[in-house]
Amino acid sequence: MGAVTDDEVIRKRLLIDGDGAGDDRRINVLLKSFTKWCNSTGSPEEGFTQYQRMLGTLAQCEFSMGKTLLVYDMNLREMENYEKIYTDIEQNITSAHDKISECKKEIQRAKRIRKNRQEYDALAKVIQQHPDRHETLKQLEALDKELQQLSHIKENVEDKLELRKKQFHVLLSTIQELQQTLESNVTSEAPPHHNTSSSMLYGGKYTCGDHPPV
Repeated sequence: MGAVTDDEVIRKRLLIDGDGAGDDRRINVLLKSFTKWCNSTGSPEEGFTQYQRMLGTLAQCEFSMGKTLLVYDMNLREMENYEKIYTDIEQNITSAHDKISECKKEIQRAKRIRKNRQEYDALAKVIQQHPDRHETLKQLEALDKELQQLSHIKENVEDKLELRKKQFHVLLSTIQELQQTLESNVTSEAPPHHNTSSSMLYGGKYTCGDHPPV
């Protein structure tokens, strides 16, 4: 037979003694009474009286045993209830951890959105400092028109300059022809010694830009 542990002894004593109201003593008294009753040599009336007492003591022990069993069953149900509560608490803790993780993710997303908004606001401020596309197109159209006007002015100036060059060339040619005509007239009308002086005076042809002698 194996050794009996302290827990088993305490459990058996609790089952016998019930809630500690002397059930263990009653059983001992009942055993002694039963042994005494079996070995009794008294009258039948005394034996019957002892028998009734033993039945009463036995009923008390049975009642106490039943009450102990009810308490035991109640404790088992309480343990099951506590285990269920413990399981629920563990599930709630796990759910709370999941919610905390989800909240951390939401916080990270919120921080990222806030950062993007701040960058967007900064970029919008930079964009607002520059003219919009419509205004830029208007400025480009105005610059294009101004460039076309300047191009026309340049063409007109070049045409006028070319005309002035032609007119100046014609003027120089006319002056040269006039000089030649004057030289010819002076040579035909002057005496021989005058001819030499005139040749010395009007010697050579004038180049473009030279003034004829007066």
